[in-house]
Amino acid sequence: MGLNPQQLAAVKHFDSPLLVLAGAGSGKTGVITQKIAWLIEKQQYAPSSIIAVTFTNKASNEMRERLKKQLNAKQMRGLTIATFHRLGMDMLHKDGEAIGLRKGFTILDQGDSLSALRELIREGNSSIEERVLQNKISYWKNEFIDPQQALAESTDDSERVCALLFARYNELLRACNSVDFDDLISLPVTLLRDHREVRDKWRGRVRHLLVDEYQDTNAAQYELVRLLVDKFGALTAVGDDDQSIYSWRGARPENLMALKKDYPNLRVIKLEQNYRSSQRILRCANAVISHNPHDFEKKLWSDLGLGDMLRVSVCKHSLDEAEWVSAEIMTRHFQKDTPWGDFAILYRSNFQSRAFEQALREKKIPYSISGGSSFFDKVEIKDMLAYLKLMVNPDDDTAFLRCINTPRREIGPTTLAKLGAHATNRQISLFAACHDVGLESVLTGRGLHRLQRFANWLTLTADNAERGDTLAVVKGVFEDIDYEDWIEKQFESPPKAKRAIENTHELLAWIERLLTDDDQKDQPLAEVVRSLCLHDMLSRQSEENENNQVQMMTLHAAKGLEFPHVYMVGMEENLLPHRNSVEEDGIEEERRLAYVGMTRARHTLTFTRSRARQQFGETSACDASRFLDDIPSEDVVFMGELDKTSAEQQRATGKDALKGLMDLLADD
Repeated sequence: MGLNPQQLAAVKHFDSPLLVLAGAGSGKTGVITQKIAWLIEKQQYAPSSIIAVTFTNKASNEMRERLKKQLNAKQMRGLTIATFHRLGMDMLHKDGEAIGLRKGFTILDQGDSLSALRELIREGNSSIEERVLQNKISYWKNEFIDPQQALAESTDDSERVCALLFARYNELLRACNSVDFDDLISLPVTLLRDHREVRDKWRGRVRHLLVDEYQDTNAAQYELVRLLVDKFGALTAVGDDDQSIYSWRGARPENLMALKKDYPNLRVIKLEQNYRSSQRILRCANAVISHNPHDFEKKLWSDLGLGDMLRVSVCKHSLDEAEWVSAEIMTRHFQKDTPWGDFAILYRSNFQSRAFEQALREKKIPYSISGGSSFFDKVEIKDMLAYLKLMVNPDDDTAFLRCINTPRREIGPTTLAKLGAHATNRQISLFAACHDVGLESVLTGRGLHRLQRFANWLTLTADNAERGDTLAVVKGVFEDIDYEDWIEKQFESPPKAKRAIENTHELLAWIERLLTDDDQKDQPLAEVVRSLCLHDMLSRQSEENENNQVQMMTLHAAKGLEFPHVYMVGMEENLLPHRNSVEEDGIEEERRLAYVGMTRARHTLTFTRSRARQQFGETSACDASRFLDDIPSEDVVFMGELDKTSAEQQRATGKDALKGLMDLLADD
C-alpha cells in the first residue's frame, strides 16, 4: 500500500478506539482513505457501516475521489463521507420527526438567520446588535445551553435580553420548520441523547467511525461522536494538537486528551514523518512549537534533504515590506522560471493584504486573495433559492417574505403586516395564512386576491415538481415570473445585469447536475435544495483558483494547504502574536498559528517584518515577533537588519535588477 510502518499500523488497527496523532504533511488523508478501503476489502465491512467525517467539503471530496480510484462502484455504494454538518442534516432528515421536525425542513443560512434576528430585535425594541446576538446564540447552542438556562445564568440586562430573544428565535425556527447551521449538530445530539431507540439504531449502523481534524471539534461535535460510538465501539480519530487554531469557532484541542478518559483502551499512533517540507523548515517549526505544553509529544522529521536557510527580511515600513516581497517573487519567477502559483503570502490579519495588493498590481504580478464573497451571497442566487425553499417548505416565512415581492406584485407592507398578525394569531405560517378562510376577516379586495393568487400558483408549481419533470418545473418557475427581465431592471449597468443572468444559468446547471448525477439520481427537490444550502454554508470562501497566480491568504485560511515558496509577513509583536491574544492569555494558539504557517512551506520559507507600521493614521515602532527568537540561529539568515545597505538602497538595487530582467525579456 506504499505506507510507512506507523501509517500501516494505523490502517490495520480496528479492534479498539484509535487516536492517530498526525503531524503536518504526514499523509493523514492517505491513512484515512486506505483504512476505509482496507476495512471494506480485507475485513469485509459493509460500506454502509462506515462513516468518515471531515470539516470541509474540499476534504470530503478529496477522500471520495481517492477512494474511487481504489474501490469499485459496488464497494462505494452506501459509504458515508461527509462533513459534520452534512451528517447532522442526514440524521435530522431520517429521524428529525422524533424532536418535532417535519419532513422538508429548510436550513437558514447566516444571512437569513440575521434577518430573522433583526426582525425579532425590532419587535422587542432592543438595542442589541444582531451579529452580537447571532454569535451569542451560536455559542449557547454549541455548549448545549437552552434559553431557560441562558436566562437563569445571565449576569446583566444585555445577557437577559439575548436569552429572551434566543427563546423567541427558537420558537420562530420551529414554527417555520427550519433549522440554522448550529442546529445541524446540536439537534442530532439532542436526538441521540433523548431518544434511546434512535441512538440504538445509529449505533447499530455505525461499525466504524473515522473523524478527521479531531482537534478542531467543538463541544457539540465531540458529543455527537461520543453518542454515535459507545465506549466499546470502533473509532479512528485523526488530529494534531499543534494545529488547533480555531478556538474562536469553539474548537477544543483538549478533546484529544478527553479521548483517553472516554476510551480507557485507546491506542495512540504517531505519524511524525513529514512528506512536504525540508529538514530545516521542520527543525525550525519544531523549535517554535516546543515552547507550548504538550499532552502528546511528537517531533516531525523529513528525509527530503536539509534545504535552504530560512530568511528574515527586516523592512523599513509596511509599504517597503510589500515592495520587497513582490520584487523577490518577480525575480525568482523570471530567473528560475518559477510559476506564480508556487508562491504564497500569508498574514495574520486581512488588513495586511492591501499593501501587497498594490505592490503586486504595480508589477503586473497576477494574484488571488482567498475569502472572496460567496456565489450564494449574490442577490439573484438568494432570490432563486428562496423560491425553491418555499416550494419544498411552505412554512419557511423567511423565504416567503423574500419571494412575495420579487418581482414586485404590488403587495404592500400594510397587507403583509395584516397577514403576519393573522398568521401569528392562528399560529400558522405566512403561506398557510394565505389559504386560511379566516384571512378574509382582516383582508379584502386586491391585497387578498394577490396573496391568494401567489399562494395558489406556488402550490400548483410545487405539486408539479413532485409529480413530473423537476428540472423543467424549476426552470418554468423563473420563466413564469419573468425573472431575467426583473434582473435587467434592478441593475443600472447592462454588463452587471448580464453577469447576474449568467449566475442564474449557472445555478440551474448545478441543479441539473444534482438531479442527474448517478450517485444522487431521482432525489426529490427538497434534497437538492438542502444540498445547495449546506454547500453555501460550508463553502463561503471563493472557489479554488486554478489559474497561475500568487496566493494571498490569512494563516487561518492556509491550514491544510501547501506551497513551494512561503512568505510569512508581519512577524511582529501585536500582529503575530496578535495583541488581543496576548492580552487574553492566548499565546499558545498564536504559536500554533505560526507553526501552521511554517509547515505550509515545501522548499523555502521567508519571514518579513517592519520596523514601523501605520495603523489608524498613526505610525508606531514595531518589535520583532517573539516567535522569531525561537528559531535556531544556525538555520536562519537576517536581511536588512545587520547589513550596512539601507532599505532604500536595497529597493533601488532590486528595481535595477528587475529592469535588467525586463529588458532582457523584451530583447527576446
